[in-house]
Amino acid sequence: MNSDEKEDCECAPPQAQLSPTRGDARENEESENENPEASRMKRAAAKHLIERYYHQLTEGCGNESCSNSWCASSLGFSRMDNNAAAVKALELYKVNAKLCDPHPSKKGTASAYLETHSNQDGNSKMNNRDNHSVRENFKEVTYLTEEKVYEILDICGEKEDYSPLIRVIGRVFSSAEGLVQSFRRSKPHTKEELKSLQGKDEDKDEDEKEAAAACSAVAMEEDSPSASSSSSSSARDGDTQKLAPDEVSVDIEAVRRVYERLLSNEKIEAAFLNALVYLSPNVECDLTYHNVYSRDPNYLNLFVIVMENSNLHSPEYLEIALPQFCKAMSKLPLAAQAKLARLWSHYTAEQIRRMVETFQQLITYKVISNEFNSRNLVNDDDAVVAATKCLKIVYYANVLGGDLDVEHNEEEDDEPIPESSELTLQELLGEERRNKKGPRVDPLETELGIRTNDCRRPLVPFEEFINEPLNEVLEMDKDYTFFKVETENKFSFMTCPFILNAVTKNLGLYYDNRIRMYSERRITVLYSLVQGQQLNPYLRLKVRRDHIIDDALVRLEMIAMENPADLKKQLYVEFEGEQGVDEGGVSKEFFQLVVEEIFNPDIGMFTYEERTRLFWFNSSSFENEGQYTLIGIVLGLAIYNNCILDVHFPMVVYRKLMGKKGTFRDLADANPVLHQSLKELLEYEGSVEDDMMITFQISQTDLFGNALMYNLRENGDKIPVTNDNRKEFVSQYADYILNKSVEKQFKAFRRGFHMVTNESPLKYLFRPEEIELLICGSRNLDFLALEETTEYDGGYNRDSRIIKEFWETLHSFGEEQKRLFLQFTTGTDRALWEAWANSR
Repeated sequence: MNSDEKEDCECAPPQAQLSPTRGDARENEESENENPEASRMKRAAAKHLIERYYHQLTEGCGNESCSNSWCASSLGFSRMDNNAAAVKALELYKVNAKLCDPHPSKKGTASAYLETHSNQDGNSKMNNRDNHSVRENFKEVTYLTEEKVYEILDICGEKEDYSPLIRVIGRVFSSAEGLVQSFRRSKPHTKEELKSLQGKDEDKDEDEKEAAAACSAVAMEEDSPSASSSSSSSARDGDTQKLAPDEVSVDIEAVRRVYERLLSNEKIEAAFLNALVYLSPNVECDLTYHNVYSRDPNYLNLFVIVMENSNLHSPEYLEIALPQFCKAMSKLPLAAQAKLARLWSHYTAEQIRRMVETFQQLITYKVISNEFNSRNLVNDDDAVVAATKCLKIVYYANVLGGDLDVEHNEEEDDEPIPESSELTLQELLGEERRNKKGPRVDPLETELGIRTNDCRRPLVPFEEFINEPLNEVLEMDKDYTFFKVETENKFSFMTCPFILNAVTKNLGLYYDNRIRMYSERRITVLYSLVQGQQLNPYLRLKVRRDHIIDDALVRLEMIAMENPADLKKQLYVEFEGEQGVDEGGVSKEFFQLVVEEIFNPDIGMFTYEERTRLFWFNSSSFENEGQYTLIGIVLGLAIYNNCILDVHFPMVVYRKLMGKKGTFRDLADANPVLHQSLKELLEYEGSVEDDMMITFQISQTDLFGNALMYNLRENGDKIPVTNDNRKEFVSQYADYILNKSVEKQFKAFRRGFHMVTNESPLKYLFRPEEIELLICGSRNLDFLALEETTEYDGGYNRDSRIIKEFWETLHSFGEEQKRLFLQFTTGTDRALWEAWANSR
């Protein structure tokens, strides 16, 4: 056995990291945890056995007639490279495979490898001194720096043998302790250190002599524990450094440079892969049982270092290494996840996208390589669940690193939404109101102090976090159950709504609404039995077509005042004098007629902008606040009953419903002409005061064309707008138009909306732009998709002649004709996601 082969075996076992896996070790696991010394001895014994198996696979026992099939000396044994032998050695150790004793002809070389402290023949030692000197020094490397990697790389390049570097990488990157200490940022030098460095430069020759002597000393003490402890202690000097919430002690740029140089070598890349396989289970154990992060926050360094590997998404990692690493990473405590998110929020969009693609590729690989169904749920796949949890950290880093607006938040309603008169009975029945705890909020969101809705523009578009293959196999009824039960044993993807598409989230909301309807119906039945009142399990609205607004709004107003819980019952509409059963179609027609009346400009509740074709609240309306409350109830009922409305609000309305105030940027959508004028004011290069002569007083026109003056500041008519205060003027102007001028109307509108949706996971699942689609539907119509998903009854099928002719005729229509057809058949010219995906 030559020197190279003996040293290469050290890349196989991770130093001081392998947990004993045999029966005896499992039985004594608890006692080992209580006795660190016993645990250390067990690990040392395990390491020694694995090294013997590795030596047996690579060198053999020396007996030419050996019958052990896992010995390199046996006939017919297939030679394997060092990395494959390392993996196999671990497998043989786990199954307690046969281990050969060294043959006398091999005993010298075997003992040289297996018995580190044994005496060797003096002449042999002298002859091998030159070959061993470099390698023996590398044995002292328990952690890495950029300089040390380059030093070893240069030496290996000269000898055209990279096995020493592979060995070092295998040892350090498979050891949590070694990786945590690696690539630390250097501290600023003190004055004394600078003087010392200057003195060293002057005595360079003397230093070189001392360095040579030091190398000789290190070679003699290569197995001394004091060497590694001193190395570790020097690396830990930086532990006492005060770090900001978004800082770590690792030099990330150095790590990137090292990866860039090393990953081009296939053999070295394999070392990273194998080391990650060994590292991950031990890290998972440390985080799960030993609370290691609370003792050493620098433990986060190893996740930062591993995630900088740009090859993590390659096929070699997807089978074992990356799933195991994700499982370990998902065990990080909340504080550690938040710190990672803050750190990664400083990354570029491309760096964030690389991490997103890494986790998305693993999820997709696992989904398409398994057959998930109602019996084999994707929720039970540990790799998919772990990757999704890791993706959440990147998601919030993407939000934090984007364009944030955490200041402009809508004030909460002054008066709480009244509880139902049935509350006491619900408590008696064990059905307490779920909104008592408030709406669901993601713990990581709370830890970071931000909300998704605070982000105007993320680093990477939100759509890139959606995984379509996952959405296709997700059993949403089961997932919703896990979401509501909130058990630790079952994971719900609804807790990570960023990975779900609009159709899937809408289906989850549908289940939530239906279950709440059934619950209200059951409570009503029990309540009627106890109180002896008339049974009324539905929200019944009986209206006249020619007085639809008066009848509907009066009835809804009475319900909102007497018992708001009735608004959460299933809607049942009946037109007076008309026969028919409301199975959804009558309700849709009702909503369509109500919306047409409410948004009629002649009523004066909303103004209509011809250029944008959008409605806005009329700040000078004569209608009372109760009317706007009822309109909010109508919008909430439409969502609750899975109906879409033909309403056209600017996006700022949906942002305000989600708790964000309108700002100057929202004017681009709500009032583009005013936005452009104010933008030109901000960009004007001349003197604003002299050339424009405007003040902090603005004017608006009421319904009758009269000009109404408003001071943005006290005595605003006397305060000129200048180059210095024009930003303040623009901000206050936008605030007045979008918030203050319509404050009473919008608060009433929002209050009515929340009367229906306050217990719904609406805010938790959807972003403002998705709320718009939820209410209004999508204008993107795909009639080919509609044809593919349509189901038939009454004896018809897709091959029926009349059905074929129907679709041929429909596909020949122009875009406007198709919209008219959709309006005629469904009551709207837009597509509802869930209905479009599951057409009947």
